[in-house]
Amino acid sequence: MYTAQGRIKQSELLTQYMPLVRRQALTLQVRLPASIELDDLIQAGMVGLLEALGRFDAAQGATFATFASQRIRGAMMDELRTRDWLPRSVRRSARAMDETVRRLEQQLGRAPEEGEIARDLEMPLSDYQQLLNDTNSGQLLPFEELVTEGGEPSSGAGNVLFDQLLDAQQRQTLIEAIEALPEREKLLMALYYQEEMNLKEVGAVLGVTESRVSQLHSQAVSRLRARLHDAN
Repeated sequence: MYTAQGRIKQSELLTQYMPLVRRQALTLQVRLPASIELDDLIQAGMVGLLEALGRFDAAQGATFATFASQRIRGAMMDELRTRDWLPRSVRRSARAMDETVRRLEQQLGRAPEEGEIARDLEMPLSDYQQLLNDTNSGQLLPFEELVTEGGEPSSGAGNVLFDQLLDAQQRQTLIEAIEALPEREKLLMALYYQEEMNLKEVGAVLGVTESRVSQLHSQAVSRLRARLHDAN
């Protein structure tokens, strides 16, 4: 049972970390369809913050800020997963795209261009680019989960830091896979994940539309999954 002092401290921590919940919600929202409400993400994040307050153990070595950030984002991702709004047909198409990218890269010895991927899939370039848009709509997970086989996360991964999730060899493989991306896609990934720019900001840097950024992001992720699949 909490003491009066304990309840005061908990209230102070809630107040202190509520802005973090909003920041994480805003960061996620720019990657999601317009149907996902900011308030829903914030509500889920607050649940994660409350869980963090109840479960934090300083003896584990992590700071509360780090632990809370993980729990907040994990709660938001759990909320998004429950919606399951990505159609199965799009998931199948995404797997086919990954396989095509992997095979062409092996055949060509380089990253295949969009036109080459579209031709191999026997679809017009415009249809392929629409597929990129469709599959990107389903890529809501933290970066370390995006590059797992098929884009399906392992259980509980959303609550684990990237550096704890991957060992040194896996991190090196991922670094090499990113370095092998075409220059524009490599820059996009750096701006999006390291600089935490939103799609509009990334588009301004690259000189393309937000829709084009979404396509390039989806294509980059497919290339990374292909390379990591081969490495494993």
